[in-house]
Amino acid sequence: MAAACVVAFPMHVSEAGEDSAFDSIGVASFFEMNYTVDELVACADAAKGAHWGYTKLGIANTEGANLNVRETPSTGGKLVGKMPNHAAAEVIETEDGWAKIVSGEVEGYVSLDYLLVGADAVNVAKDFVSTVAIANENGLNIRQEPSTESGVMTQVAKGEELEFVEDLEDWIHVTIDDEDAYVFSDFVTVETKLDVAITMSELMYGNGVSDVRVDMVEYAKQFLGNPYKYGGTSLTKGIDCSAFVQAIYKKFGMSLERTSGAQSKQGTKIDVSDLKPGDLIFYSKNGSINHVAMYIGNSQVIHASCPKYGIRINKYNYRTPTKCVRIIKD
Repeated sequence: MAAACVVAFPMHVSEAGEDSAFDSIGVASFFEMNYTVDELVACADAAKGAHWGYTKLGIANTEGANLNVRETPSTGGKLVGKMPNHAAAEVIETEDGWAKIVSGEVEGYVSLDYLLVGADAVNVAKDFVSTVAIANENGLNIRQEPSTESGVMTQVAKGEELEFVEDLEDWIHVTIDDEDAYVFSDFVTVETKLDVAITMSELMYGNGVSDVRVDMVEYAKQFLGNPYKYGGTSLTKGIDCSAFVQAIYKKFGMSLERTSGAQSKQGTKIDVSDLKPGDLIFYSKNGSINHVAMYIGNSQVIHASCPKYGIRINKYNYRTPTKCVRIIKD
């Protein structure tokens, strides 16, 4: 009986706005089934985390913009984070047009005008769930082929997420910045997940930074979540990694070459320890530079990553950096 109970009672939000486990069958028919207390407890336990780890799922619905997460349920509340469109949250409670949520490392309040809940959230979330392979150790080798004899493309840090393609038993086929790659299955955990909120500290650019660097970072972050397109040059309709940083620099009167390889030969080479927001970080495959990102402070970069994720923020060492370059003269 308990197993049938789990199937019969998906969590929904009733028309009255209250969470209900009985919407799908009706309260009357529920009581006619005469479940025991233990069976009801089993049903409740089974519902925990049933939707990709969430019990009461909320999905940001902002038509492309980021949803502000505030410290208090008010438009004047202090910002504590931002939820990208279609990011997920656990809904703790709702009241007076606001939802208290937890999303990733962010806890706060969001407007219910821009948050889907219940069945609506689940239905939308299905289209945005991604399967990732999470690195379990630092310096994890990413190889060109599923063999220890194959060359190492790059290394990634512990906790980094690689886009999952398929399980080959001993090896996991992934992509990194839209490049096919392979990682030994013992060293990754494969999970199905939804995007979560970004903390304000993740969006910080640091202290003692010139105005132009601050402005460049803030301008670049406006395009978070926009699509990646190989060869593309549109910040809104599709762009690749080198065109993305080229467009950001152009906005501020600085000229960059079109490809990441050519860009890496501009400016002045610097050490990782000297990075400032606005500096460029380059990454390689087989010894040749094939990707570029812009440093934004707090050990993070923004870049046009791949078709799956578009323009996103990562740790600067989400893969092994090859070269750091300073173009900005300040």
